[in-house]
Amino acid sequence: MDSRIVRHVWLPFAALVLSSIISVVLLWRPEVLSSLSWGWRLPMVMVGVWALGAGFMHGVGLTTHQRWGQRLMAGSTCGWGLLGFAMFVLARLVVS
Repeated sequence: MDSRIVRHVWLPFAALVLSSIISVVLLWRPEVLSSLSWGWRLPMVMVGVWALGAGFMHGVGLTTHQRWGQRLMAGSTCGWGLLGFAMFVLARLVVS
């Protein structure tokens, strides 16, 4: 794990809270993703599954022993993916 991320103990908690908020918003307003065309819906659902899963996994403190899993679930990768997906969901909420 990246030593800069370990020093900031609030980052896993922030990832967990942001993942929870996005999950509740998507349960409350599923049309944010379901109103997209198929060309956009499938990639965004896949990015959302990865971002939310990584956020929950990072927030709870679970780790993986595989090298590719460590890269996908690293704090910085998880944070940028989660923030990007959150901004997309927020933009879709504002537009609709």
